[in-house]
Amino acid sequence: MAPNYTFKQRLILAVVPPLAYMIICLLGVTLRYEDVSEEGAEPAYHTPPPLIYALWHRCLLACAWRFRNGDIHILISQSFDGELIARTVRRLGFVPVRGSSSRDGAVGLRNLQRAYLAGNYCAFTADGPRGPAQVAKPGVTQLAQVVNATVGAIYLHPERAWTLRSWDRFLIPKPFSRVTVGWAAPAPAEREAVQSALDRAVQIAQGPHNHSGRV
Repeated sequence: MAPNYTFKQRLILAVVPPLAYMIICLLGVTLRYEDVSEEGAEPAYHTPPPLIYALWHRCLLACAWRFRNGDIHILISQSFDGELIARTVRRLGFVPVRGSSSRDGAVGLRNLQRAYLAGNYCAFTADGPRGPAQVAKPGVTQLAQVVNATVGAIYLHPERAWTLRSWDRFLIPKPFSRVTVGWAAPAPAEREAVQSALDRAVQIAQGPHNHSGRV
């Protein structure tokens, strides 16, 4: 059954996703991406699906442009905010899978399981949708265990960015920034291993000379 949105919500849904899509495109074409992989890691676009990848919530904007038009299935909350995100990322060539770690988690997990078994890329914001920041929740591990898969970990680090005062310290790359994509070697389907891989991906992407601006 379709959600019963108010008139104000319908208006927001009509205006915000196309506007957000346009802004992401205008910013994205100015960004320069560089892949850095640790030993045993291979960028996903060089590896055929199915694959499961985890990332931190704060680097979603940089991810949205880098991995556009890849038919990547991503878990998105069934909330109104989730609907805004789903309509935006669909324009960027992602496939929203509805559900989250905090609401309708079992439904989302089953839908992602179907997507993986059908031969697709699947991605999780491991600390979403409300944190705590950079602490892996069990959802991505549960999916990997169900389908008997490993979990890749990535982190995208803009050399120049605005950092929002949100729970996740969300990163907005500044125009014409270089964005380093850190790839950690696939981790077994264990929560501690996934956490370790995500932490390594951050270290790989940030490197000794990278830094981000703040507001």
